[in-house]
Amino acid sequence: MSSVSSVRKKILFFLLALCEKIEITPFSVNSVSAVRKNLIFSFKRLAMTRTNYSSGAKWEPIVGYSRAVKVGNTVEVTGTVALDDNGQTVGINDAYAQARFAIQKIEKILQKAGASLKDVVRTRMFVTDISRWEEYGKAHGEFFKDILPCTSMIEVKGLIDPEYLIEIEATAIILNAEL
Repeated sequence: MSSVSSVRKKILFFLLALCEKIEITPFSVNSVSAVRKNLIFSFKRLAMTRTNYSSGAKWEPIVGYSRAVKVGNTVEVTGTVALDDNGQTVGINDAYAQARFAIQKIEKILQKAGASLKDVVRTRMFVTDISRWEEYGKAHGEFFKDILPCTSMIEVKGLIDPEYLIEIEATAIILNAEL
């Protein structure tokens, strides 16, 4: 019995020394399991780095935002409109085309962040004319009919450019991500 107790004490001292070495203060040091749990939590927290992804849009440095931000296994994609790489609006006055293009842009940035549309758990659609909900919904459904994320469609007075009919945000959680 005393050898087991001695081994437990050695493990506890080793774990405490490790905590000190990597500058982690354990919340509780009364047991090996408490230190172990705290170490696991601390390592996961250390592994959750933040990565910003830029699209190069002219508004990013002015407003101070990123196309997407990844923290740990979560990716947040900012409001995305139907603006192509040449600065031209895609699908002027075509709600379906704009929604489809915006989702394709979201898919591209998710891939850069190591995610996919299958990882999307929420979308938010900001639309300038809610009476066109079926057009927006048709495009959304083509991409998400099997994924079924939580979704909101909100009518707004206007977007940053009057040619934009829809702006879409997305949240993805990568289930098999290494933390």
